[in-house]
Amino acid sequence: MEGLPRAQIRRLASFGLTTPDAHLLSEFYQHTLDFRLLGSERRSGPDFERLMGVDGGASAIRLGLGDEVVELLQFDRPGRPYPEGAASSDLSFQHLAIVVADIHLAYQRLASGRGWTAISTDGPQQLPAASGGVTAFKFRDPDGHPLELLAFPNGQMPTHWQARSRGELFLGIDHSAISVADSATSIAFYEALGLRVSARSLNVGLQQDQLDAVRAAQVEVTALDPEQATPHLELLCYRSVIRSQTAIVRSQDVAATRLMFEADQPASEGAVAPQRSIDPDGHRLVLLASTSHSPTHANTGFSPRFVQPE
Repeated sequence: MEGLPRAQIRRLASFGLTTPDAHLLSEFYQHTLDFRLLGSERRSGPDFERLMGVDGGASAIRLGLGDEVVELLQFDRPGRPYPEGAASSDLSFQHLAIVVADIHLAYQRLASGRGWTAISTDGPQQLPAASGGVTAFKFRDPDGHPLELLAFPNGQMPTHWQARSRGELFLGIDHSAISVADSATSIAFYEALGLRVSARSLNVGLQQDQLDAVRAAQVEVTALDPEQATPHLELLCYRSVIRSQTAIVRSQDVAATRLMFEADQPASEGAVAPQRSIDPDGHRLVLLASTSHSPTHANTGFSPRFVQPE
């Protein structure tokens, strides 16, 4: 990450999902979860190949929900499908949490869609107050990417989500949660990028077991905020879980989800190229340097110059 000296992460600008069929997956997100189509483009050339560590280019489709952006990348040379039998506690696990105005209506809407599979057992689960009191349901999209429907307790929806809830069911993406082996190690890594710990809890109990489909789950949850707090990052560290060795995930593999972070760039530094990084547990980041403070910067088709990050 040498290309971003003294830069601090300002916001989590967008999320990247790898897919064998970007058009088909975009149809699921649009028809089932009310994402809107923002645009599509071709990504290719040596700079793109070096950034992603692949041979060949990719087709990209950008989708929006509220103020958040998800980019679907379909590589010319596809990689491996999402691993069968993957668990919420596996280190490759990474979900996007979609805030909904009404969890029961959202669950009914999801149930009417096709191609998805449940992670949670016995429907949406309301967690105890000590675990935030939210109601949530985890599932996988047709490619296997984990997702979560998330509803705040009555009367406790944060103000910025209340502003989006007028007549909308699916409001936006609150955070991406990643499974980690050690909370302290991951906190140190992300704090070095400029994120800060905003909340911590230990989630246990039957509802957590059913939410994650993990027996006797004990989950250390750590929320990490960039300067712009929504969306943010959450670390999920499952205690007393014996994990199988996690295979190395390549950019073209379906399990390769990317967090696209935008950093404030000191004016004296000049143009700084986007870079990729991998956190201690193999989760992928792309760091975008920008002097722009426009909240719509990533939502209007911003395409960074792709250059070798390492």
